[in-house]
Amino acid sequence: MYGVCGCCGALRPRYKRLVDNIFPEDSEDGLIKSNMEKLTFYALSAPEKLDRIGAYLSEKLSRDVARHRYGYVCIAMEALDQLLMACHCQSINLFVESFLKMVAKLLESEKPNLQILGTNSFVKFANIEEDTPSYHRSYDFFVSRFSEMCHSSHDDIEIRNKIRMAGIKGLQGVVRKTVNDELQANIWDPQHMDKIVPSLLYNLQHIEEAESRSPSPLQTTEKERENPAELAERCLRELLGRAAYGNIKNAIKPVLMHLDNHSLWEPKIFAVRCFKIIMFSIQPQHSHLVIQQLLGHLDANSRSAATVRAGIVEVLSEAAVIAATGSVGPTVLELFNTLLRHLRLSIDYELTGSYDSAINIGTKIIKEHEERMFQEGIIKTIGSFARTLPTYQRSEVMLFIMGKVPLPSLHHPMDPGKTGENRNRLIQIMLLKSLLQVSMGFQCNNMLTALPSSFLDPLLSPALMEDGEIRLIVLEILICLIDRHLNRRKFSSISTVPDIAVLKLKVDKCSRPDTLFMKKHSQQLYRHIYLSCNELSNVQAHYEAIYGLLVMISIELANEEVVVDLIRLVLAIQDMAISNEDNLSAYSRCALHALCAAYLNLICQLTTVPAFCQHIHEVIEMRQKDAPYLLPEDVFLEKPRWSKSVEQVEVNLLFLQSKVSEVLGGSGYNSDRLSTPYVPQLTDEDRLSKRKSIGETISLQVEVESRNSPEKEERAPAEEITFETLKKAIVDSVAVEEQERERRRQVVEKFQKAPFEEIAAHCGARATLLQSKLNQIFELTIRPPPSPSGTITAAFGQSQNHSIPVYEMKFPDLCVY
Repeated sequence: MYGVCGCCGALRPRYKRLVDNIFPEDSEDGLIKSNMEKLTFYALSAPEKLDRIGAYLSEKLSRDVARHRYGYVCIAMEALDQLLMACHCQSINLFVESFLKMVAKLLESEKPNLQILGTNSFVKFANIEEDTPSYHRSYDFFVSRFSEMCHSSHDDIEIRNKIRMAGIKGLQGVVRKTVNDELQANIWDPQHMDKIVPSLLYNLQHIEEAESRSPSPLQTTEKERENPAELAERCLRELLGRAAYGNIKNAIKPVLMHLDNHSLWEPKIFAVRCFKIIMFSIQPQHSHLVIQQLLGHLDANSRSAATVRAGIVEVLSEAAVIAATGSVGPTVLELFNTLLRHLRLSIDYELTGSYDSAINIGTKIIKEHEERMFQEGIIKTIGSFARTLPTYQRSEVMLFIMGKVPLPSLHHPMDPGKTGENRNRLIQIMLLKSLLQVSMGFQCNNMLTALPSSFLDPLLSPALMEDGEIRLIVLEILICLIDRHLNRRKFSSISTVPDIAVLKLKVDKCSRPDTLFMKKHSQQLYRHIYLSCNELSNVQAHYEAIYGLLVMISIELANEEVVVDLIRLVLAIQDMAISNEDNLSAYSRCALHALCAAYLNLICQLTTVPAFCQHIHEVIEMRQKDAPYLLPEDVFLEKPRWSKSVEQVEVNLLFLQSKVSEVLGGSGYNSDRLSTPYVPQLTDEDRLSKRKSIGETISLQVEVESRNSPEKEERAPAEEITFETLKKAIVDSVAVEEQERERRRQVVEKFQKAPFEEIAAHCGARATLLQSKLNQIFELTIRPPPSPSGTITAAFGQSQNHSIPVYEMKFPDLCVY
């Protein structure tokens, strides 16, 4: 029997004998290297035998696996690895098929060591650049199996981590093998991405635990830092870094689905970390695609819980800031439009308590405080992204947001009813807060082009509403827009600083564009400041904002003419506090006096006119002695000190316009203008905005009265403009236009169709009428005019005019032609 076996062994093919010779009698001795070199040389010499060598090795490995001879399994895989590294002939594809079958056999095993062994061999194979393409190779099994290994739940933590790391390395190998080969299976297909990306994210979730085990990265060895979370992050970065333009969507969608399925939008720490990895891994020109995916996901979750939407918005905020450093493309206004739309939706949810205005969904309870947190998150996102934009884009964004604010005009119809009023007010407050975030840090050289009338006019409109919160936000927006040198923080409180040099203000000379801006908009700003001071609902924050706005104009936009106008304006505010026509409270009147004192103390030091400074400081010293309740140090406190004796303020405690005009006029300022009291000209727009809320029916009282007239005239009755009167006016104007159009048509038709004689007679009659009128005028003009010498006194003390004929009058030589 032994002779027969020996004879059969001698007749076996050479490649089988060479393969058999690499296996030792004892598997612990390892691969016989000399025989392996012979097998490799034979494979290189006869490449057509390579596929048979692979098939035979596969057969032996399957048999050893079934018999649990794991030592020989390791030897077989080592031999396969060496053959793969050495051979790159045209027939290697068939050998690879055998190799992949053996790897799959190992991966299907329940033994962790065999799974890891097969994964390591696959990774080595993935790093090989093949000379010949493969048209039919499939990696579906490997993607599924490696993804399953990434979710290993082995009882032993160390073994579980090894299996997971092997699965991550396997996925990394699949990506490297297929991502750049157009002939291979498209790894970016959703069927593959839906397995690869969640597997990596699943391991990435434990990054916090891995970090908590290591006190400091500097104290850990490289082996300790190697954990599934770190490896998954590197693999995810590599995957996203290889993604082309058309593959970004398939790579991002599984991330969003994973965060949804595992409720990871709250507390949103992991979601923010994921998208930071994504944004820093992809190519910068692809950033806007990620933003679009997030915006679309926010739309898809428009009726989800507020905490979920808040998490998406937080992620969007972080991603948008990173994307702004690259190319955001046309998504700028799209991002703001989407955020503003969801802001309005959140306000509707808060007011109605339901995600559907028609059907009350009882299973979803809307919590008002969560909606408010979501709204604040949107406002924060708008601000954080806007601050990364260039000046011209920020101007466009501000104009875009301002166009969304529901103001009382024909372009923004108001929602009727109490609910409509609340909705309009909340929307306006939230949008203005968003605008405030955008305006923070805004700097431009030419404010005339950066802040056109189309923006400032609607912005100033709500500055006159009786809603104190809205007025305060508008004032803060104006301050941010004007403050280009960050001086605002130096005036956090109102005070009479003895020496403003300690504030270290940054003051530049007013440029020509700023001068043009003030020539166009100064009176509008002054009027709104004056009227804002006259509001009954003002509190300390309002006066601080008004003071800040006056200071910012003085520092940033002031020339000699502007300084004069600002002083006139402040003196008019002082007169407002004295006259008290609108029945302001005693505190408000004290606050206005204190505001005037603080501002005049500042402006006198900026003008550096000694006589002006002396007058201001004298009044302040008198107030410190006799009326401290008229100074900001006593009024603008947490517990203000004010007095009702403000009803009668002595003259020596007031800043006198005549004195200011005298001292500044002697220093070259326009004394005539300084001596003229400032009187605001109320416009229809001011009256339109002067309402309790933007949802009320427009009912204006048009008063015919001139404030500049020194004589008090009887007021004409106010005409109430209601819907009926407006309707009648529109109908009447249309009727007049129709009559005028009809008359013109008849005239043209008459001259086209009437006979010549009729036309001539008509023109002759008009010529005769014209001549008669001229004759009357000539008769009036040839009468002698009154004597230049004046009047003479007739009898009884009566005066009569003495006339001289024109031809007898003597004119000076200069009047002779």
